[in-house]
Amino acid sequence: MTTRRGFLAQGAGRLALAALAGTAMRGTARAAEPFTVQHSEAEWRAILTPEQFAVLREEATEPPFSSPLDREKRAGIFHCAGCDQAVYASADKYDSGTGWPSFSQSLPGAVGLRQDYAWFLARTEVHCARCGGHLGHVFADGPQPTGLRHCLNGVALVFRAT
Repeated sequence: MTTRRGFLAQGAGRLALAALAGTAMRGTARAAEPFTVQHSEAEWRAILTPEQFAVLREEATEPPFSSPLDREKRAGIFHCAGCDQAVYASADKYDSGTGWPSFSQSLPGAVGLRQDYAWFLARTEVHCARCGGHLGHVFADGPQPTGLRHCLNGVALVFRAT
């Protein structure tokens, strides 16, 4: 007979194993992809700010409403902060109300997608197709015509007005 305490302990153990498996899957998926721009960890740390490194290389998430790029309204192009590849056009940016810069689509061929199993959810992670830097996630709750919301970390982007 399973007690409530035993049931909860088993559940906590399973969650811990799932978290470890998700972390292992993240690293394996990223390491297997060949990217045009590659650097060692030390080189990335020298190129990026600590916040950029945490997001682009370690898949962290900046706090909502912390990026000035969430409020950026000028015409221009958003580039990957890791390798300067143009990734999103301001024409595709919209205010999702989430606190992160959001876009309905990326520039053609600029980003890659992969399944992300962190946080016990299957999500679609979006990364720079050139350097593999983590930009954010894509959700199917955006505006038409794509119906997608590319929800990105502002610290992973650099904006250039046109």
